[in-house]
Amino acid sequence: MEKRGRSATDSYKRHQIIWRVLYALNHRWICRKFNLSHEDLHVEGPVLLIPNHVTAWDPLLVAMSLPDKQVYYVASEHIFRLGFVSRLLEWLVAPIPRRKAASGADTVKACLRHLKAGHSVCLFAEGEQSWDGLNHPVFPATGKLVRSSGATLVTFRLEGGYLSLPRWGKGVRRGGMHGHPVGVYPPEQLKTMRPEEIVALIERDTFEDAWERQRQDPVAYRGKNRAEGLETALYLCPGCRKIGTLRTRDDRIFCSCGLDLRYTETGFFSPDKPFETIRDWELWQRGELKSLDRSGADPLFGDGDMMLSKIGPEHAEEELARGELLQYGDRLCLGSFEFPLAAVDSMAMVQANLLLLSFEGSYYQIKALKSTNLRKYLEIWKEK
Repeated sequence: MEKRGRSATDSYKRHQIIWRVLYALNHRWICRKFNLSHEDLHVEGPVLLIPNHVTAWDPLLVAMSLPDKQVYYVASEHIFRLGFVSRLLEWLVAPIPRRKAASGADTVKACLRHLKAGHSVCLFAEGEQSWDGLNHPVFPATGKLVRSSGATLVTFRLEGGYLSLPRWGKGVRRGGMHGHPVGVYPPEQLKTMRPEEIVALIERDTFEDAWERQRQDPVAYRGKNRAEGLETALYLCPGCRKIGTLRTRDDRIFCSCGLDLRYTETGFFSPDKPFETIRDWELWQRGELKSLDRSGADPLFGDGDMMLSKIGPEHAEEELARGELLQYGDRLCLGSFEFPLAAVDSMAMVQANLLLLSFEGSYYQIKALKSTNLRKYLEIWKEK
């Protein structure tokens, strides 16, 4: 036990040194790359830092506001399956693994161990990046974690991130970003609050609406091929109402039915009919997907070039099948494998090409081997 204690202390000291070195080396470069301005956090003692989740770069962007406070980030489990890169990350910064679409009990325990030891933790409590410029709901269990942690809660907001590096996009669009702490809540105050009150507080402090911010203070986000990749977020054409027919090139999103819109530097569509923003389109397509007739024997839709894997202990990945993924009204199929929607305990996405699900006590991954919209499968499961 004493040996483990010394080892943990030595690792923590190493991580603090690495944090300071990486901050000094990367601060100017990151701020210039994203045109990022920031306000620094200066709080004594361990903190549980909860920002909104906008881009894949969020850990580095948040870190720019933490010049003298090293934190351990909760990170998606898939980054622990990258061989040498994963081992290097574990040695450098020791991220806390979180299996999406699975129980987070082990992640909670790891967070509490760090906080009780006097370390700080950063948790993106929405669980995934925004698809449409607004926040996802915070996981309800976050309130219990915050209340029992004994640490100071710090809420943090990144502004301008969605239009700088949208989840569906390719490359950085240089406009403007700002990161800053919003609220600092001591453990004494948190002990007097119910978990659901803490969740509501986090959602209030971290809320970001990219479109309302643009309407109030328009900023041009310049970059090449602005619309490319948008078909991984939008799956239903408002012209012909077909699924999977949308295509993108340069700054345009279009369909063979004649729909043709330009995605402008401010993030709005031109012309602004039938939708002004991606958010408007998202709300419409979600409603249309809910109304699909699922009683037929034929697939609702499908996509080729998919790979199904089973994720085992220690992040081991076993390939099970490749082929066409088919969505029926009551099940998801790939090759000889079937996943009845009613029996799928949880489902989530990572990046734009990984669909994760928990089924009968096992953890599976469906990977799109070419650019494909996987969101429609997740939305169908949500409405099972």
